[in-house]
Amino acid sequence: MWAPDCIKKGDTYYYYYPAEPLDKSSFRRIGVGTSKSPTGPFKWEKNYIKGVEGIDPGLLLDDNGKAYLYFGGGEKLYVTPLKDNMKEIAAKPIKIEGLPAGYKEGSFPIKVNGMYYLTFAHVFANEGYTIAYATSNNPLGPFTYRGKIMDNLGNGTNHHSVVNYKGKWILFYHWWEISGYNKLRSMRADYMTFKEDGSIARVKPTLRGIGAPTIGEKIQVDRYNDISGAKTSFVGGNEPIGWMVSDTKMMGNVTFNNVDFANGSAKKIVARVASGQRIGSMEVRLGNPKGDLIAEFPIKYTGGWNSWQTIETNLLKEVSGMQNIVVVFKSVWGADKIVNLNWLMLK
Repeated sequence: MWAPDCIKKGDTYYYYYPAEPLDKSSFRRIGVGTSKSPTGPFKWEKNYIKGVEGIDPGLLLDDNGKAYLYFGGGEKLYVTPLKDNMKEIAAKPIKIEGLPAGYKEGSFPIKVNGMYYLTFAHVFANEGYTIAYATSNNPLGPFTYRGKIMDNLGNGTNHHSVVNYKGKWILFYHWWEISGYNKLRSMRADYMTFKEDGSIARVKPTLRGIGAPTIGEKIQVDRYNDISGAKTSFVGGNEPIGWMVSDTKMMGNVTFNNVDFANGSAKKIVARVASGQRIGSMEVRLGNPKGDLIAEFPIKYTGGWNSWQTIETNLLKEVSGMQNIVVVFKSVWGADKIVNLNWLMLK
């Protein structure tokens, strides 16, 4: 199944997928299955959707209940309206007009404030895969190319989807930084915003991603918003696979946005650390590296840079609501390497 898509209409989930047809009539056809649950099991149609050839289906259910299937790869992308049964096309597919030249795939349509957005993977000759978009006042087009949502990631493939969750738009995409192999990909997600003119602000891929950790949840500080005088690297030792803040220099710092202190009931803060040197400290401040000091951890030798300990300290003041926190690293001797930090947690 190459880049499938699933959409709900009424009380039924419709799962569309591209695969090689048994009759060898095309490189890929698109099939569909139905279920009352998004996790299945699905009941699969015995044959592919007649009249559709291509990859990467993307579905749009309009406000009036009409559904549209977008698909294709190469120089051309296509769109076709679906019948009410969601399993047959209501008209012959048409080439989507107004899109830029170059290889395109991964169609993902959305509708925002009456405007139709077709987002898609787009290959620039000198850059590789990007995520681009075009807009129209008609789901069938023609569309107007508006530019890139995300630049190329390491000159490899990038497919995506877009979701509105609790009033915020999220761009899901993939990358293979963990595996080091471009066919073994991990999901990433970052917030996506619309400007007043309807254009989409360029999304910068981050390790920070989405979410707002609260009391009792791990704050994965390696998924930073800003970092200075420190790096991120794979966690060593017996820790679960993931990332840590490493190579922390004197006055180095890492910023993590949107920590939910809730009603201010947290009294302590916990840190998972490893250190191969003996004297240092780690401050937690609000807003910026010189902001209000809310906690301070003494850093001691833990047995080595891959020998982990969980330490805790009292919060120095009551903090409530959503806050940005900054961890500042210090060493009495000004060492180039003070501590490895895996995560923090309020308690």
